[in-house]
Amino acid sequence: MAVLPTISTSCIVISALLVAYGWYLISRRRIEAHKKVMLTAAAFALLFFIIYMSRTLFIGNTSFGGPENVKVYYTLFLIFHIILATVGAVFGLVTIWTGLKDKRARHRRLGPITSIIWFGSASTGVVVYWLLYVLYPGGQTTSLIKAVLGF
Repeated sequence: MAVLPTISTSCIVISALLVAYGWYLISRRRIEAHKKVMLTAAAFALLFFIIYMSRTLFIGNTSFGGPENVKVYYTLFLIFHIILATVGAVFGLVTIWTGLKDKRARHRRLGPITSIIWFGSASTGVVVYWLLYVLYPGGQTTSLIKAVLGF
């Protein structure tokens, strides 16, 4: 079922594109437009997370279906992506919070760092998607509920 991964990956790409546009807007001092675009980017990231977690719980994640000699590199890359995405999400939440609370000095310091991490996370996420669903056939899928509870 590659439809959900395609939708969720699209959401994260849209989120990253909106972050880039938000960066452009703030460079033009269009603060209200920046705020709206960045909150929309956050909404797309949240939509990604909801789809991803729902799929993980109820349908499952797809294992790597490529050659065994590539699997170790894929796994290392996936671990890097997961760490980057987790750090990006935490930075994103803090950056959004500082913006909404009008803590501009901290927001200005965090914003560029968060954006770069987010671009890296989105990019590596697209590569993971490409490796799992485009370049190689997907491997076995087992839901978390099934894996944990055995049914």
